[in-house]
Amino acid sequence: MKKFSFKIRGHKYDVEVLNQERNIVELEINGSHYSVELDQEIQVKKTPTLVRAAVQTHKPIKKKEAGTGSLQVKCPLPGNIMQIMVKVGDTIAVGDKLLMYEAMKMENVVLADKAGTISKIHVSIGDAVLQDDTLIDINLS
Repeated sequence: MKKFSFKIRGHKYDVEVLNQERNIVELEINGSHYSVELDQEIQVKKTPTLVRAAVQTHKPIKKKEAGTGSLQVKCPLPGNIMQIMVKVGDTIAVGDKLLMYEAMKMENVVLADKAGTISKIHVSIGDAVLQDDTLIDINLS
């Protein structure tokens, strides 16, 4: 637990507190074990443990079905559009890069979750977007 060094009348003592329960303390002094009783009980102050709820590491990109055969790609976090990697009429596959935007000083790439054709792009480079703003409409294949 804790280690101390004492010098009493020229003699050096290395003391290690091994265990403490109420007013009984187990010590090791220069290699010898001792169990001592204190006149009063020691109040042990413990540091409180901080308990937190589970942290979500990534908020998934929200997508809503706009109607049969189409999909709206929504912005997951507020930020600024840096690069648009597709144009209207492009055919995309699952995992293709759609656009890159900056949010919280990080560059984030939005990927296609479904295959289809780009029907409308709602943003331009440099636009500031808010969470849940529609970025791109996709006609599903």
